[in-house]
Amino acid sequence: MTRLVALLTTIAAIAGMAGCSTAGSERAKDGSESKMIEHTSPAATCQAAANSDDALIGKSEQDATALLKGCLWRISERDGKALPGTMDYREERRNLGVQGGKVIWVRRG
Repeated sequence: MTRLVALLTTIAAIAGMAGCSTAGSERAKDGSESKMIEHTSPAATCQAAANSDDALIGKSEQDATALLKGCLWRISERDGKALPGTMDYREERRNLGVQGGKVIWVRRG
């Protein structure tokens, strides 16, 4: 019985650590793998707050990045491939879909 409890405790601990893993990556511009990055800053410094999210659609990734300076954002999909992200809902966070280096959609959360 003691062995079973120890085994179950070990399995639970390993599963808990695996759930906190930062697995998942996206390709950097040079083709190497890089971790998904969520860009965070205090909401008060978000320069894009005055513009609608639709203003980002059609912009290059670099232009969108510049417009989102000080905002909470992340790339959720690149070239049709979904990238890993947290499931928490944050109204101020913009999730971007990028295809061919251009923003094709913006969603909040």
